[in-house]
Amino acid sequence: MAKRHGKKYEEAFAKIDRSRLYTPEEAITLVKETSFTKFDATIEVHMRLGIDPRHADQNIRTTVALPHGTGKTVRVLVFAQGEAAQEATEAGADFVGSDDIVARIDKENFFDFDVAIATPDMMGKVGRIGRKLGPRGLMPNPKSGTVVQAQDLGRTIREIRSGRVEFRNDRTGILHVAVGKVSFDEQQIYANIATLMDAVKSVKPSSTKGTYLRSVTFTSTMGPGISVDPLSAQAMQLES
Repeated sequence: MAKRHGKKYEEAFAKIDRSRLYTPEEAITLVKETSFTKFDATIEVHMRLGIDPRHADQNIRTTVALPHGTGKTVRVLVFAQGEAAQEATEAGADFVGSDDIVARIDKENFFDFDVAIATPDMMGKVGRIGRKLGPRGLMPNPKSGTVVQAQDLGRTIREIRSGRVEFRNDRTGILHVAVGKVSFDEQQIYANIATLMDAVKSVKPSSTKGTYLRSVTFTSTMGPGISVDPLSAQAMQLES
């Protein structure tokens, strides 16, 4: 049986021409117009890449600092001890600890945080709860910039709070990245997406063949997807 959508979704869907690919500017305007939720919906970019996720050297995992943030309040937990723990606390981390935090996660299933950061000396302890952190995408990892030296904790926490996001392809080679809120103005959304596109291009695996950016879709929470011309998306540039 075909999936049925509500009246508001159908009205939003009717505003989109499914036979064409929009420019990024047109799609940003449409994604704001077609958002019908009562809350401030998140805007997402979905990209199908010409990579083979079965090959480790073609998988993508990195971070990007969006100039206008995501509009989301990020709760940061830091595994650290001694002076590093003090540095994390002063930088505004929501939760800081060592054995106490590890035990709380292990025994109490404490996961009221969005990002976990650790200093290298803590990874032995953190590894013991990797089976719980990993499936939730919360395991600190050098590739995602969440295993950092003590002297870099403050900068890392501030970057994450101000809009640094991690992105990685799923098993089908697609990236799903939140780039802001519907309440953002169009220039802010454009700048965030242009910054993301630059980051995606910069980590193109050398072993990939053919078209790298195969399809691009902009959407909002619960809203319809808007197909974007991949060439136009790749050409997005920040204003100097």
